[in-house]
Amino acid sequence: MSRLSLTRRTSLLSAALVSASLLIGLPAKAEEPKRGGTLVIGSTQVPRHVNGAVQSGVATAMPSTQIFASPLRFDDKWNPQPYLAESWKLADDGKSLTLNLRKNAVFHDGKPITSADVAFSIMAIKANHPFQTMMGPVEKVDTPDAHTAIIRMSTPHPAIVLAMSPALCPILPKHIYGDGQDLKNHPRNTTDVVGSGPFKMTEFQAGRRIVLERFDKFFLPGKPYLDKVIMNITPDAASLVLSLERGDLQMLPFITLPTDLKRLASVSNLNLTEKGYDGIGAINWLAFNLTKKPLSDVQVRKAIATAIDKKFITKALMGGFAKVDDGPIVPSSPLATDDLVRYPVDLKKSASMLDAAGYKANADGERFKLTIDYLPGNDDQQKNVAEYIRGQLKKVGITVEVRASADFPSWAKRMATHDFDMSMDMVFNWGDPIIGVHRTYLSTNIKPIVWTNTQSYSNPKVDELLNTAGGLVDPTKRKAYYATFEKIVTDELPIYFINQVPYHTAFSKKLGNTPTTIWGPMSPYDEIYFK
Repeated sequence: MSRLSLTRRTSLLSAALVSASLLIGLPAKAEEPKRGGTLVIGSTQVPRHVNGAVQSGVATAMPSTQIFASPLRFDDKWNPQPYLAESWKLADDGKSLTLNLRKNAVFHDGKPITSADVAFSIMAIKANHPFQTMMGPVEKVDTPDAHTAIIRMSTPHPAIVLAMSPALCPILPKHIYGDGQDLKNHPRNTTDVVGSGPFKMTEFQAGRRIVLERFDKFFLPGKPYLDKVIMNITPDAASLVLSLERGDLQMLPFITLPTDLKRLASVSNLNLTEKGYDGIGAINWLAFNLTKKPLSDVQVRKAIATAIDKKFITKALMGGFAKVDDGPIVPSSPLATDDLVRYPVDLKKSASMLDAAGYKANADGERFKLTIDYLPGNDDQQKNVAEYIRGQLKKVGITVEVRASADFPSWAKRMATHDFDMSMDMVFNWGDPIIGVHRTYLSTNIKPIVWTNTQSYSNPKVDELLNTAGGLVDPTKRKAYYATFEKIVTDELPIYFINQVPYHTAFSKKLGNTPTTIWGPMSPYDEIYFK
């Protein structure tokens, strides 16, 4: 993916954002979209529920963005577009965002959407969503009238507009979720769900399928085009590929397996694209538990990094579809820097570094033992890389046991309780470092929760850099702070970055307007139609 220019996204990252057009969606096509039809999508991701206000991740976001509308949405060039809010303005000081809501929007039960629902939802997200930095500066939401919501922040918050995205800011009905029950375990997260998006949920079979039907009173006239969306869920990715080839599925997102990508690229009635994943910014990495010896020694971490050939991983193990990644901010971000500390593969140097660190090999050639875990369900990005690392480290005298987890909850528990030495992981940038990057490195975010700072990395200078960058609205100044941060982190190596995850979407050529915005498959499907 090519680097986007800084000026291209200034409207998102700068101090002032003003809505331009009330039009929404992709540029007009020559072909008139048709109404009707059922879109069947395949997924290996199993959601516990569909409430994206209290849960992150692909599994929840795909259905949540169909059921719940958000204030804004984004096109494929990172530009914000109207959605529930027909216009908006970020104050010059970056400390308040005014949302002017549509007056014709209603929830699936017919009740009108008001600023009170927006205020309730944003404060609920702040209190419950795992991305604590996303709404961190938000102090309150004023509601001067039924269709105006003003988000007030304690400090300038350059990511607040992006935080209004479908996958990050679903607007919940206050009259249902404001009943005092725990939002994370609310019964209406899976049963009789009421949202305001283009589709309403009519069936939720845990771990099997989700059925969504067109909401006829959706606030965008004439949309959605589809009658129904069915999400078929199975952990067996191979069966999903076969179903797509047979025509039982019409869309399969988040494909990474090289054999599947090569195979699907040759199927005549399918299209295959890597577009639609820029906002996600997924990185495949090796995380170290810094509380455990010998990994608490930075020289040991550097020696391990020096034994790993990232080019071999991306070319041989991933079929050339993946690209090497060297830092915590994905290269497609205008806030990324190329001035990073890198570790070219050199087994002799790695061994000498371990010697110098005081970890001499014994008579059997062994220096010490470690375990490596991996996120289940993505063997090409996770298990295969873990096995490769095991073999490479054996060459320099480190014995590694590859530990499999039965399922995601089992792996997540190990991460949350810091019960690991090393672990492969796939983590998203989520469009802005404030949302997806800060959480991994801030010492204040060392928590017993997966996808926080489970490495127990602590550097006061890094904390200062991130906290300062998070309060700057000038993208040039922000980039300078992030450049220093990236240099420190790639030198201290709480994480060794391996590759950009090569997500692709395969879909039937009968489909029009498949989602290729920055949020891709985690966008509303109101534009999709059958030709």
